[in-house]
Amino acid sequence: MSTTLTLKNIPDEVYERLKVVAKANRRSLNSEIIMCLETVLMSTRISSKERLARARQLRAKLNVEEFQADDIDIMKKQGRP
Repeated sequence: MSTTLTLKNIPDEVYERLKVVAKANRRSLNSEIIMCLETVLMSTRISSKERLARARQLRAKLNVEEFQADDIDIMKKQGRP
């Protein structure tokens, strides 16, 4: 069940920043606030070992030994399909 929440005394700078970010993300102000709250309150922290394991899994899926800086620059310029 969803709940209604009213916010009061929001600093002008915070309100203006929320409006800018909501517009950039093509979301309503309400949706942007919910997204911000979910990001902060519902995020799960993973250990550095888990992060490294995930990175290694992704690298293995690439089927490439190693990316060189030149390769990365070329892909950036090509827009990565």
